[in-house]
Amino acid sequence: MKLSELVVKTRKDFPKDEVSVSSQLLIRAGFIDKLTAGVYTLLPLGLRTTSKISDIIRDETEKMGASEILMPSLVPKEKWEATGRWKSFGALYRLQGADEKEYGLGATHEEVVVPLAKNFISSYRDLPTGLYQIQNKFRDETRAKSGVLRTREFIMYDLYSFHADKKDLERYYDKAKEVFGKIFARCGIKDETYYTFASGGSFAKYSHEFQTKTEAGEDEVYVCKKCQTGLNREILDGDFKCPACDSNEYDLIKAVEVGNIFKLNDKYSRPFDLTFTDKDGQDKIVLMGCYGIGVQRLMGTIVEVNRDKDGMIWPEEVAPYRIYLIGLEGREKEAETLYGKLQEKGVEVLLDDRDLSAGEKFADCDLLGIPYRVVISKKTDGKFELKKRAQKDSALVDFNELIAQVGS
Repeated sequence: MKLSELVVKTRKDFPKDEVSVSSQLLIRAGFIDKLTAGVYTLLPLGLRTTSKISDIIRDETEKMGASEILMPSLVPKEKWEATGRWKSFGALYRLQGADEKEYGLGATHEEVVVPLAKNFISSYRDLPTGLYQIQNKFRDETRAKSGVLRTREFIMYDLYSFHADKKDLERYYDKAKEVFGKIFARCGIKDETYYTFASGGSFAKYSHEFQTKTEAGEDEVYVCKKCQTGLNREILDGDFKCPACDSNEYDLIKAVEVGNIFKLNDKYSRPFDLTFTDKDGQDKIVLMGCYGIGVQRLMGTIVEVNRDKDGMIWPEEVAPYRIYLIGLEGREKEAETLYGKLQEKGVEVLLDDRDLSAGEKFADCDLLGIPYRVVISKKTDGKFELKKRAQKDSALVDFNELIAQVGS
């Protein structure tokens, strides 16, 4: 892609009410545009990044054997009434159609996925199974003040699993925990993300969150010094004691929740009478688990963790492009030639072909946070100056060395 062909431009300003650094940078770099509080447009660079995050999620989830679906956002009132959430779900957007029928906009999808599962789960032979989607959610958030870290409309990955007994649910739950860890590792936030015990509400004693350390976070988490397990402060009753190893030595951090997993048990299967026939011919209730990641929130969290004073520093797997290419001092045609060769090799490259000064191009390169900068100028003498975004030093390389270091 050539920068001159992108419909967006970088900017020095951002909305005055935008308080999170990640959203300030994403707006300035042209990844997102703010429509109103808690509602954002994904611009080309932001869409490429969220798509790559989604692809990582798909890759790791499908290794578990789960199947992707896409459920409707418009959910009839009677489905919400079956679980009691038409009245109790405070963040639910409610609306009425032309036929006076009432609906709730999908804030979560238990009320859709369970009736759906009744169509194909009838026997123990159908279990376990998993269904997931990556789709827009709508929640009437009262605190939509943290940019993409807390929004009213957002892309959500949610996985629902179905089981014959608690032992099988536990097995799947542990597997999902490992999968989430792999997702966050590939997104470049593993070292700052903690598996955290949180309130299980009406489901169980505990649910579990994945909390990433950042000053932009709204949560406070006790992190065990011994085993690095977290405990959300909201569920603390008395002195801290690690639920994983019983240690009482901890660090208190601010964090943002990037993922959560729940053992739903029969909370939503029972209202819809989701049952199966076991090996003895007896009807039993299906048990469930659910597992979620907010995609834009994850993008914002990646920025909170991976940035410096000049801009963002994207991990390679989620960066919108791999190389930011600049031709200077009359070497623009050489840059165009290299651009074509890199594309032939399957390397994602962003060519800055704009009529701007070298300083402006370097500043935008740092702001956008593309992993590698490649410069062609009089000084490079037939080679290419290669620099990693997170490093100060650069090196002159030939084409083969460039491909070897940058890859595809």
